[in-house]
Amino acid sequence: MALNFILLFFTALLAGLLVFVTPVLKEKYFKLVLVFAGSYLFSITILHILPELFSGSYNPSRMGVYILIGFLLQQLLEYWSAGIEHGHIHKHESSTYKGVFTLMIGLFIHAFLEGTLLSHGDSSTQQGLALAQEHSDKTVLLGILMHKGPAAFALAAVLGASLSKKWTLILLTIFALASPLGMLSSAFFINQGLLSTEGIGILYGLVTGGFLHISTTIFFESSPHHKFQLNKLAITFLAAALAFASEYLI
Repeated sequence: MALNFILLFFTALLAGLLVFVTPVLKEKYFKLVLVFAGSYLFSITILHILPELFSGSYNPSRMGVYILIGFLLQQLLEYWSAGIEHGHIHKHESSTYKGVFTLMIGLFIHAFLEGTLLSHGDSSTQQGLALAQEHSDKTVLLGILMHKGPAAFALAAVLGASLSKKWTLILLTIFALASPLGMLSSAFFINQGLLSTEGIGILYGLVTGGFLHISTTIFFESSPHHKFQLNKLAITFLAAALAFASEYLI
């Protein structure tokens, strides 16, 4: 868990710091990175997370409801964050206290929740912890890392356009801590028996719905006019193949 904490924190922090080194990143390259991350995230959700949620000891008849709520919750969070979690780099009301507050609240909640997928506790006898199998957290961790990098870069770019470097670094650090804190917090509640099997199922269902929303939104926004682009198609298939290999071959 310590390694996961380090990887989650420094991936987001270093990706955000790239803004100060490369303030202007060619849009086409950034979009390709987003497409790759979105495709991998979608693939591991379909290949790994969903099967384990429905085949685990959670209530399968209610899991679809939790996933749907998570999908809709992510829509609400993006209303606050203006879509930065899937790479939106545009002018935001970050020059006002209200703009900064709503942006950070939306992003922090999203990042905090996704970190909970890595918190399967210390006891292998915990019931309902469907993600605690073999290398399961590795594929999920890789998907979260791929997603957090572009999101952190977009956040730093938006904040840096209107805030001082000092405040941009402070807020970037807060964002980088969100997922690790989500992982540690939920692990604590699980290990202390404060989170029931049903509660764990609700939590994981919400995060899964958020993953589906983010990954599909990246796909749709990468080709707004439904134009066929071979490079994006190739990137999508490459990411899906990597997800398949990491899940079944590695």
